[in-house]
Amino acid sequence: MKKRIGVIGIVIENFDITARLNAILHEHADLILGRMGLPYRERNINVISLIVEGNTDDIGALTGKLGNLPGVNVKSALSKNVF
Repeated sequence: MKKRIGVIGIVIENFDITARLNAILHEHADLILGRMGLPYRERNINVISLIVEGNTDDIGALTGKLGNLPGVNVKSALSKNVF
């Protein structure tokens, strides 16, 4: 299946799910090219950005699992070009 490159933005407002979130990211580590996290202590949130490469089904599975976590908001943008 053709692959796309994209970015996934994650905003975490519930710190109790951190272990579950990291476990999901570990499950999908083969998709993740890069990760940057920012603990925004003044607002009591964490923001993570992921650069990913994979097919739309696999990226959708990752964002779906993350989005189902309570207190987690997820958005993604994928390239139109396939590789």
